[in-house]
Amino acid sequence: MAHILSIVSSKGGAGKTTVALNLAVALAEEGDNTLLIDVDPLGAIGFSLAQSDTEWRGLAECMMDKLSIDEVIMPTRLPALSLLPRGRLDPIDVGIYENMLHSSTTLCEVIASVENKFRYIIIDTPSGLGMGTRAALSVSNFVLLPLQAESLALRSISQTLRVVQHVKEHENPKLELLGILATMVQLKKDVSFNIMKTVWGSLSGVLENYLPRADVFSVASEKGLPVAFLPGQYSPEAARFQLLVTEIKGIIQSLGGTTGETDERPQRALI
Repeated sequence: MAHILSIVSSKGGAGKTTVALNLAVALAEEGDNTLLIDVDPLGAIGFSLAQSDTEWRGLAECMMDKLSIDEVIMPTRLPALSLLPRGRLDPIDVGIYENMLHSSTTLCEVIASVENKFRYIIIDTPSGLGMGTRAALSVSNFVLLPLQAESLALRSISQTLRVVQHVKEHENPKLELLGILATMVQLKKDVSFNIMKTVWGSLSGVLENYLPRADVFSVASEKGLPVAFLPGQYSPEAARFQLLVTEIKGIIQSLGGTTGETDERPQRALI
């Protein structure tokens, strides 16, 4: 059974899609079969990979019963990674899409049909706490909250935590908070450093790993690539996602989940 992880942020600009894409890539590069689902009506994953708004069929076609799930899941050149794009959606139909996503059983049926094929399913949600986000939370085992290291994001994180708790209590008792991931951190700047002091001192569940504000993310976006796929020397930011995978797997195990790792190792001889 797959671990289903939604990436959720109550406000835009927190790096939610960047986290979803690069986390999925890091999991797949470790050999874990991973599916990245884009439920954002803006189709943020497609844009991050430099695709046009109408390039890929996907979840929208499934909801309209035009295509089956097997017809829209896309393999990638990374063997362990597959994509389920948002699909072709006219911007004027976003409201209809969100209503269908929240009221229909399509997303639940999609998850049920593929969860035995993947170890991890990562869901990139819309910014905010609306119907698309709630639909994703209702089918997830875990939620990861990117938190931009700035005052407004810190003030609004309580709203996100409140919604997560409500969904767990009333809609999906299997939902667990995997953690809060600080993003766009600049520890050499007083404002960002002070925000992080508050985050570390006042919030529980903050992950040890964080993502800095770095030009490499803009370069990757411009090229339509995950940061690990950029040419040249392997960037420290790409390595951070490998560390994030290790931390996340440890938390999942501590919550009683299995990650495919084993704690039992045979005795070995060095010489």
